[in-house]
Amino acid sequence: MKRNIAFLGPKATFTDLAVSAMFPEEEKLPMLTIPECLDAVYEGKAEIAVVPLENALEGSVNITLDYLIHEVGLPIQGEINAPIRQHLMVHPNHAENWKEVEMIFSHSHAIAQCHKFLHKELKGIPCENLTSTAAAAKLVKDSPKRKIAAIANELAAKEYGLTIVKEDIHDYHHNHTRFIVVSKHKVTFQNYEAQEHGVKTTLMIVLPDDHAGALHQVLSAFSWRRLNLSKIESRPMKTGLGNYFFIIDIEQELDDVLIPGAIQELEALGCKVSVLGSYRSFLIENKTIVKYEW
Repeated sequence: MKRNIAFLGPKATFTDLAVSAMFPEEEKLPMLTIPECLDAVYEGKAEIAVVPLENALEGSVNITLDYLIHEVGLPIQGEINAPIRQHLMVHPNHAENWKEVEMIFSHSHAIAQCHKFLHKELKGIPCENLTSTAAAAKLVKDSPKRKIAAIANELAAKEYGLTIVKEDIHDYHHNHTRFIVVSKHKVTFQNYEAQEHGVKTTLMIVLPDDHAGALHQVLSAFSWRRLNLSKIESRPMKTGLGNYFFIIDIEQELDDVLIPGAIQELEALGCKVSVLGSYRSFLIENKTIVKYEW
């Protein structure tokens, strides 16, 4: 029986690309916003949601963290790291004279990520922001007479029948986005097209009020146990100015000794600790994404 996967749509976004690689045989449900994806799981309309959490260039996707913590409280069941490859695409009618385009459409982040190429190859051509790279590709498809281009991924080119005229136009080739897999139940991964990339445990920690040196003590609880932290980030509690919680990623599966021991030590200091998930991490390689043909 196929599972329903809610993802940040429309079709052919980078989230869709990640879902296609990890859940190739499941039913995909595109949603307009990240909260809608998480609500779909919370309300039982979908079994799994896949949403972006962090980009190597742009940083954390705050709405994902905040909505996950403050609104739905769903556990993280997995992580997908996908390379972000941006391509310039046009309607097939304009493939031969693509340098004559009069407008370029894409998401604001994609446009910013391709600044060097745009400045060198299409200097002076105005760019306009849309809600997603896929929305830009759809606009080009629906406007065959207009001399316009989109910046999007290869899945968008396939989905909307566009011609890629310049590949890999992004400025930084190490750019990746980290997506999280969220569900009320443990998620089994099978028939996926990615490589395993380790295991993580994510904690939310609220420091005690007016406790000098509390953050240093928190980090020490992990340090002397030799628990490697890949990320530490603060977010507002939304209960008043200066009130924050911390998100910490540990590069280890939730065990019976080390991480529980650290949690007990933190709670003894007056911290409130919640386990947001202990899960497998996956990496989609470039060669996996390139499998799409048109």
